[in-house]
Amino acid sequence: MKIGFDNEKYLKIQSEQIKKRIAQFGDKLYLEFGGKLFDDHHASRVLPGFLPDSKLQMLLQLKDEAEIILVISALDIEKNKVRGDLGITYDEDVLRLRSEFENIGLYVGCVVITHFNGQSSADAYRARLERQGIKVYYHYTIEGYPHNVALIDSDEGFGRNDYIETTRPLVVVTAPGPGSGKMAVCLSQLYNENKRGIKAGYAKFETFPVWNLALKHPVNIAYEAATADLNDVNMIDPFHLEAYGDIAVSYNRDTEIFPVLNAIFEGIYGENPYKSPTDMGVNMIGFCMSDEDVCCNAAREEVIRRYYKALCNLATNGDNESEVNKISLIMKQAKLTTDYRRTTVAAHDRKERSGVATAAIELQDGTIITSRTSSLLGPCAALILNATKHLAGLAHTVKLIPEEMIAPIQKTKVNYLHGHNPRLHTDEVLVAISMLSNNDDNCRKALDQLPKLEGCQAHCTVMLSEVDQKIFKKLGVGLTCDPVKKIE
Repeated sequence: MKIGFDNEKYLKIQSEQIKKRIAQFGDKLYLEFGGKLFDDHHASRVLPGFLPDSKLQMLLQLKDEAEIILVISALDIEKNKVRGDLGITYDEDVLRLRSEFENIGLYVGCVVITHFNGQSSADAYRARLERQGIKVYYHYTIEGYPHNVALIDSDEGFGRNDYIETTRPLVVVTAPGPGSGKMAVCLSQLYNENKRGIKAGYAKFETFPVWNLALKHPVNIAYEAATADLNDVNMIDPFHLEAYGDIAVSYNRDTEIFPVLNAIFEGIYGENPYKSPTDMGVNMIGFCMSDEDVCCNAAREEVIRRYYKALCNLATNGDNESEVNKISLIMKQAKLTTDYRRTTVAAHDRKERSGVATAAIELQDGTIITSRTSSLLGPCAALILNATKHLAGLAHTVKLIPEEMIAPIQKTKVNYLHGHNPRLHTDEVLVAISMLSNNDDNCRKALDQLPKLEGCQAHCTVMLSEVDQKIFKKLGVGLTCDPVKKIE
């Protein structure tokens, strides 16, 4: 995988920037962490070389001064919103995050349920957390938010929210995903801290959009595609342009909330230390790209990946047409089509020639390997065999798994497990060649190539079973699929 991002440089200059911001304020700093503190796979996909836990590594340098607030929206609890990268609901992810943070020595103070309006599912979730000894607070829906500043900045607005008791000077506010209400939690706390005579500040660590890249830079476009379900829109920061005459990129939710933040800061300090949403941020990621062409290519791939994912969700659930339409519009504006993705073209070409479901993978050296479905193997099981044989220098005609070994597996799947599809899945193929590798050098050589698939891109002309999807994710392969009926 080509590297386009200097992760060590990023850790150094980003840590320095956060420490400067902490020093800027008095008693307490609320630091909103946009995106994901760890498992930030979107950033690692569009910025090859960025490590998914980079932000966490920075925070560990300040762990004695920091505590974490986990935020989840009552709306997301109610609709069982799922993290697309991990396949678990937001409410389960809050518990996972808490456990992960505490296992590495970070202090988690509480969970805040936002957008609360009496939802019974939120009440049940609160009771569940409290049974585990976790402090839980409610922050309520405010009518007219974020435009009704007079109501928001009052005892009937932020003043109605539960006051969160914190004990450390740095309070990190994070959540399983976007739209959870992290910024509102921070601003509510500024209001309520001031009522108690505590001087508190606010800053935002938002990875995307990247403020010092162009509005239509592929990395920023990829962020719009990633948040299409939230209808986020990148935009020039109008406050920054007015204050400094400089162009900086922000997005709609930050610019909408800025007047509220401005009013709160004026109420606390008499003036706002920030002149724009861009000023609020401490994001240095735009200074750390070591190869912009690599990042641009990866970002364009990500837009297409998001498009295929949205199409497959539409085919499965049928409730996200607006998301598909928005990503489609983003692609048109960027003059980007699915043909930009080499694996898509290769898989479709192979399908046209064979007339059956096919798959393709682009290896790290740019080589394209394709496969087709057969009576024995699904297209992706065949793809892994073809790719590992190529990497091991084995002829395509070499049969790693004897046909007489596949037949009993198929019999078990169909006759005993009552499956409808006798073809082997990717996990079954990997288990088979693992068993054979003790006595077969070819299987051992092929198996040793699996780490070389990390970072590669693949496409399949049908939607895959959950098992196959998970195998590709574990191998680190970026997979897309046509929105065609799944192979079970």
